[in-house]
Amino acid sequence: MSKKISVADLPEFDVTEYLGSETAIAEYLTVVLEENDSALLAAALGDIARARGMTDIAKQSGLTREALYKALRADAQPRFETISRVCAALGVRLVAQPIHS
Repeated sequence: MSKKISVADLPEFDVTEYLGSETAIAEYLTVVLEENDSALLAAALGDIARARGMTDIAKQSGLTREALYKALRADAQPRFETISRVCAALGVRLVAQPIHS
């Protein structure tokens, strides 16, 4: 008989451990963008900013750390300007692709 594992016994998953390259970041953002969920996008950008260092991203984007944390939490609805500045600081850009090829 196999031993049952409780959810509480499982390790906490942290996506930031897997966001070490621009390629990984771009793939992560592409998957998130396909969901068409602005709150999920904000949270994903927050994950990436944490992986890169929130203080550095705040400086590069011209935002305070506090404003960055506030704008990139899961329930936030940041302005496009904020998203654009954060993406530039992260070294990525959002691109449009046709839905039907």
